[in-house]
Amino acid sequence: MRSGADPDVLADARYETSWILSPTILFAFRALLSLYSFLTLWVIYGYNGANGLSENSKRSFSYFTHLTWWGLAFYFLFAALHTGTYAFTGRSTLARWPKVLQLAHGIFYSTITVYPWIVTIVFWALLYSSFESPFATWTNASQHALNSVFALFEIVFPRTAPLPFIHIVPIVILLALYLALAYVTHATQSFYVYSFLDTTANSPGVVTGYIIGILVGSIVLFLIIRYAILIRVWTTEKKLGKTGKFSRRDTESLARDNPDNGFTVNKISGKEQSAV
Repeated sequence: MRSGADPDVLADARYETSWILSPTILFAFRALLSLYSFLTLWVIYGYNGANGLSENSKRSFSYFTHLTWWGLAFYFLFAALHTGTYAFTGRSTLARWPKVLQLAHGIFYSTITVYPWIVTIVFWALLYSSFESPFATWTNASQHALNSVFALFEIVFPRTAPLPFIHIVPIVILLALYLALAYVTHATQSFYVYSFLDTTANSPGVVTGYIIGILVGSIVLFLIIRYAILIRVWTTEKKLGKTGKFSRRDTESLARDNPDNGFTVNKISGKEQSAV
């Protein structure tokens, strides 16, 4: 038995493959999304530098939006690396990494499928008023709309298993650490990164309500995404029989996926199991 939801069992190459896209095409998409993400950051910082707004670039590292965008950029960079090495050699760099880094990659995947939705919902529901220029329209559309499109891509197209429940813990811890960063920023630089955290403009009860609401919302989003992935796995693998597009150099997965060898999806209940 192999469990695709267990991040230290990588023989099924779930992080590196898709149920519909070949490894080479998946690699190309991930590399393109990484390139776009990094280019967006470089253009923003270049624009700020050219227009006397360098302080905005320095302050950007205090904003959850920018930190999440950096996370997407680096996730797609590493995902492209893992998918590319799998496509061209039959064994990914992820499979060669120590177990602790494999587990970290699984947590990384969970964060980039959850956090972009928080950014998008909070921005459009609480923060948006108007855009002052075409440049601001593009940057905000990228970081507050396309971010969730990128997350949706990773939910729909790879063969990843449902998010493990235990990943709720790092999701919440990282949000708590960001909250601490937001108030450290105010203490050291005298500005609030987000107006709803301002205890001078809002009562402590209102601020607490916003914080608890975002926390609860993040857990709800986690569960929605977990079960959306579960439905995707069940639909594509059990109902449609699309058990994955593998590298021609990955002889083990190709042999396991060969119908003549009796491959079946036995059970999907948070963990996908296969038997030969």
